[in-house]
Amino acid sequence: MAFVGINYLAVLVAAVAAWVLGAVWYTALSTPWLAAQGKSKADMKPPASKAAMFGPFVLVFVAELIMAWMLAGILGHLGTLNVKDGVISGAACWFGFVLTTTATNYVFQKRKVMLTVIDTGYWLLVLVVMGAIIGAFGVH
Repeated sequence: MAFVGINYLAVLVAAVAAWVLGAVWYTALSTPWLAAQGKSKADMKPPASKAAMFGPFVLVFVAELIMAWMLAGILGHLGTLNVKDGVISGAACWFGFVLTTTATNYVFQKRKVMLTVIDTGYWLLVLVVMGAIIGAFGVH
């Protein structure tokens, strides 16, 4: 799928920023995140292979790349590409799509509210930062 005017460098930078934010977010919140899952650090065993260890990180980066690309496409369709509109659009996408689907899934899985707060908080930060980056870069 091709969107006219997408700045692919902005998409890449936004995806990298999201990936780094994930490392910072979940490192800082590792203890409450584990507690919200009902687990401890002792429960987290290292994967048996390098593929099992790095595979999730690759998948997350690809997902964030797709997310940034789609957000850039949405912003392009809206016709406004600046930091303010990028932030607003990112937050609106989070509220309309990420928060609603995650909360729905977690409530039926009987997950703790804190897990919803931590996980959806990360995605809010990601979409706002992606929107700001894509908006700041402008069109290609």
